Amino acid sequence: MRSLRGWLILALLGVVCALPALDRTAAAQPTNPPDSEQNRIVRGFLIAPVKLKVRGRDRNLIGLGSYIVNAQGGCNDCHTNPPYAEGGDPFQGQPEQINTEGYLAGGVEFGPFVSRNLTPGEHGLPAGMLFRDFKRTIRTGHDLKNLHPHISPLLQVMPWPVYRHMTDRDLKAVYEYLRAIPSIESP
Repeated sequence: MRSLRGWLILALLGVVCALPALDRTAAAQPTNPPDSEQNRIVRGFLIAPVKLKVRGRDRNLIGLGSYIVNAQGGCNDCHTNPPYAEGGDPFQGQPEQINTEGYLAGGVEFGPFVSRNLTPGEHGLPAGMLFRDFKRTIRTGHDLKNLHPHISPLLQVMPWPVYRHMTDRDLKAVYEYLRAIPSIESP
């Protein structure tokens, strides 16, 4: 007959031996880690659908920007045509596969409006804009390339009235992420 101390030692060993198995099981399940900017940065890199150019750039801003663009902003839905690769449309019950060939290159038609190519142009600027112009566009809805002045001087499809409330740091993060994605010609 074992002593109480012997049983406690065996029970403790059983718990310790089971911990690695519990960790593997937990790691396989989607989790919601504690909310922090660092967790959003890490998640941003995990969900970025394209290879990012990070050398010599602020990795934290790029990761945070990816999180905002890919987990919060829904930018792919309007700025990638089509948003999902063939067979990868989650709205049809398929495993999600972003259209990386046209990722954020614009070309989605909304009546007379067409979504802008957000990828870096020949000078490495997202949508050809300096940060000050990008920030102004998001804050005011005034597009420097106002293609439809007869309809409205303001962007009509872009949800700038919502995005304008983002912090300067968040807007800078989105901008830096857009600088880090591959350049793609507009469709």
